[in-house]
Amino acid sequence: MSLFKANLGLRLFAWRYIPLIGFCSPKIVRMDDSTLEVTMPHSWRTKNHLGSVYFGALAIGADLAGAFLVFSKAKARGINANFAFKDVQGQFLKRPEAKVHFTSEDGGVIDQMLDESLASGERVNKPVKVTVTCPSLHGTEPMATFTLTLSIKAKAKR
Repeated sequence: MSLFKANLGLRLFAWRYIPLIGFCSPKIVRMDDSTLEVTMPHSWRTKNHLGSVYFGALAIGADLAGAFLVFSKAKARGINANFAFKDVQGQFLKRPEAKVHFTSEDGGVIDQMLDESLASGERVNKPVKVTVTCPSLHGTEPMATFTLTLSIKAKAKR
């Protein structure tokens, strides 16, 4: 899936089903088999009273980085995958005071989860990690890290 199509799909999904995602204006900047990177602007929509990216906006970005790979991989395989997050753990290390990048490199874990769920017919739960950076101010130094327990149940389309 091209980045253009991925971003179009993200915008349509967001505004139709979860407008709060669309309100934060995320954008997919990198997507391959193993990695998804989403950016979110530092604007009046995403800032808190201290001038850093608000916790809720950080949670939205982490959700997208951890989940959009499931959506794209299921679509590419021609399967239905119902997924949700069961829990989230976050560590906030520095205040992100510019555009933030959310990166998940757990594409392999998601492939394994889809395979396992298709084979067993059961729901599969595994943690995925998301790292938040603010490259314009701090390079690759993490601003926050999230570990989300992803829950997937996959089945072949009929």
